[in-house]
This record gives sequence, C-alpha cells and structure tokens, in this order.
Amino acid sequence: MDSSGVSASAARLGQLATPDGNGTNDTNGTNSSIQEGSKEAVQTASRLLPEWVPEWWVRTVLAILVLALAWYGGKLLVRLVGRRVARRFRRPSVSRAVLRSMRVAVMFLAVLTAAALVGVGLDDILLSVTVLTAAAAVVISPILGSIISGLFVLSDQSYEIGDMIEVVDAGDGTRGFVEDITFQYTKIFTLDNTFLVIPNGTIRERDVINYSAEDLRTRLTLDVLVPYECDLDEARGLIERAAREEDVVIRGGPSIRIGSARYPAAPTCYIDEYADDGVSLRLRYWVKEPYKLLAVRSRVQERIWEAFADADIGFPYPHRHVVFDEPSDADAPERPR
Repeated sequence: MDSSGVSASAARLGQLATPDGNGTNDTNGTNSSIQEGSKEAVQTASRLLPEWVPEWWVRTVLAILVLALAWYGGKLLVRLVGRRVARRFRRPSVSRAVLRSMRVAVMFLAVLTAAALVGVGLDDILLSVTVLTAAAAVVISPILGSIISGLFVLSDQSYEIGDMIEVVDAGDGTRGFVEDITFQYTKIFTLDNTFLVIPNGTIRERDVINYSAEDLRTRLTLDVLVPYECDLDEARGLIERAAREEDVVIRGGPSIRIGSARYPAAPTCYIDEYADDGVSLRLRYWVKEPYKLLAVRSRVQERIWEAFADADIGFPYPHRHVVFDEPSDADAPERPR
C-alpha cells in the first residue's frame, strides 16, 4: 500500500473532522473538501487495483461500500447507545425517535459521501432537492404535517408505547395496544389481532381514551332492573356480593381518588330510578386491569343471574295486553243503496 496516498487521505479526513479558522465551516469549503477527499480515496483505491479496472467501477464499489458500512454502523451505534438513551429519556417513544434520528443522520452523511464518490457535488444535490421539493410541495406537505403532528404527539404524552387506548370513531371505537409511535404515524395492535396504522395528523383530531396511562384501575357500571315486589336491600346485597366474588374486581380498601373526588373502592349498588317495569339499580365496581373489561362484566352478570335465581328474584320485563273491541252497528259504515 502506498504510504503517501494513505497519508494524504488521512490528512483530508482530518481536515473534514476538525474545523478551524481557515473557512472549513463554510458550505463551499466543505463541499470542495469532501470532493477532494473522495478523489484521493478513489486514486488510492485505483493504485491498489490492476490498471485494467475502470475508474467508474472503483467509484461505484466505494459508494456501495460506504452505504453498507453506514447501514450496519447505524445499527451498531443504536446498540451501543440504546441503553444510555433509554435511561436518559424515560419514555420508550422518545427513545425510539432519538435512535431513529441518529440512524437517519448517519445514512444522510453516507449518502453525501457516496454522492461525492460517484462525482456528484453537494451543490448539485442541494439544487436537486430544492427543485424536487418545490415541484412536489403538494405531495410533501401532508408528510411534513404528519411529522409536525408526531412531534406534538411525543410532547403531549397523551399515550405511550404499551398503553391500552381506544380511538373514538363515528361508530364503535377501536381499542388496542400502542405498538409504536413514529414521527409520521401511530401503530396500534388491536384486540382483534390486527394492526391499525393511523397518521399522527389524523389521530390528533380524534378523541383518544387511554385506559392505562397512570392508573390501571378502571370503574365499570352495570344497570340491573328488579321488580317492585322484591326486597331492595336483599337485591342490592346480592349484586354487590356477586361483584366481589370476581377475582379482578377490587373488593375493598381505601377510597380511590380521582382529581379532588373520592369514590368507594368496594362494589356499591345504588337505587338509580323507579322505572315503568321495576326499580333500576346501578352497580359501580372497580377492575384492577382494563384489558378484559367485557369478559369481567359478563362474569359479574352471570353471578348476579345465579344469585337472583337462588333467591327467587326475577327480572321484570314489560307486558303488553292487546284488546280488540268488537265494532257496533252504529260504528259500521253505511252501505250505498
């Protein structure tokens, strides 16, 4: 290997890595330095290879090698600093965004270096990007809007990776776990075993219910209609006992505080209203985990059904009697003569 060529290349790289007062921080100076350093690298590689190898082939191979090294180097960088970034930023979504930005920066520098190796200058690249951006402003503007919305989503901290959320739509809401949050979209793993990808610009315009943001405990409400003839105290006791027998239901303890209000932790049954067909009772109970709310609600209703059957308490339902009056002679229509 020629020592003079290696020394010249090292000097060029050192000039790029160490800014001084001779104008290396200027854009034109950096552009010329990168081009000169790339030219030295191509000349050094050409001297090491046989003379019959064309220069364009050397430039292409070096450019591909730089991109490949940057690709795997970015992955290695993420592995090396991933834990430190995770400790620095407690939120997983922010940590992933920082690591993605680092990989993008590495690949961007690699693309500039590869372009210089194949003979494309930074001025040409910036001019092409400017023209392309101006021509495709209509297409790029939604992407930029999603990226800006992604920054707001990360800063608002309305939900985090691993949280169970529900996106309220016009019809039934979509419920699932947040799988990933990027600058452009939010990826939700739904309870139907499907993935839902929503742009950040769209999800910020919707109502999002977070079931596991700070406290996993969730309160459920169940309305039960009992007949007027039954003992209300007995019915309320059976309903509360049926809820307490479920494992994931909080059976008692100190009051649960929400804002400035406090609510009883144990299942509590109240008299809601005197309806047309019976007395409406409302059961309120707390669940430890919000992941199987429908299943818990179903099991509590099954226990109430069994308890009412043993106590011979029925569930009222509306009865309708239809009476047909026989028409009299006076009501009969007059026949034409």
